[in-house]
Amino acid sequence: MGALMSKMWFMLFPTAEYKIVVVGLDNAGKTTTLYKLHLGEVVTTHPTVGSNVEELVYKNIRFEVWDLGGQDRLRTSWATYYRGTHAVIVVIDSTDRARISIMKDELFSLLPHEDLQSAVILVFANKQDLQDAMTPAEITDALSLHSIKKHDWHIQACCAVTGEGLYDGLGWIAQRVTGKAPS
Repeated sequence: MGALMSKMWFMLFPTAEYKIVVVGLDNAGKTTTLYKLHLGEVVTTHPTVGSNVEELVYKNIRFEVWDLGGQDRLRTSWATYYRGTHAVIVVIDSTDRARISIMKDELFSLLPHEDLQSAVILVFANKQDLQDAMTPAEITDALSLHSIKKHDWHIQACCAVTGEGLYDGLGWIAQRVTGKAPS
């Protein structure tokens, strides 16, 4: 009954829909992040081969969220998902100091893509609950985020398992893509 009412509400009062692409290295927590936002709970995940897509509704804003596999052999296909993207979420495993430079290279290879020219960039500094996690400031430096001039960007500390910080980041995206603070 609730699902029917929800569908009728959105038919009567349509909302804008925005596309988000979620990228990051394998084991960063992309799928855990997606399903924590979508279902409000942690689900058992396996390495994503290809992509997962879910619709999120946040404060009357619809987001089509594409979670892309992060294994080395899959990263070359990320660009096939960029068309129509309003925001890119980069999920970082804040404890993975050994591979942060790989993610920096991946980030700077996607930024100039023609389909992402107007996209905003949110970096989720995930796994902040773990010992030895890099701070958002350390990740900002390691990724050279301050050198990004053609995209609006933000880094958000988070923990995908508890959900801490996830809605703060989604709220930042909502504000940027709609041009107003979410109600």
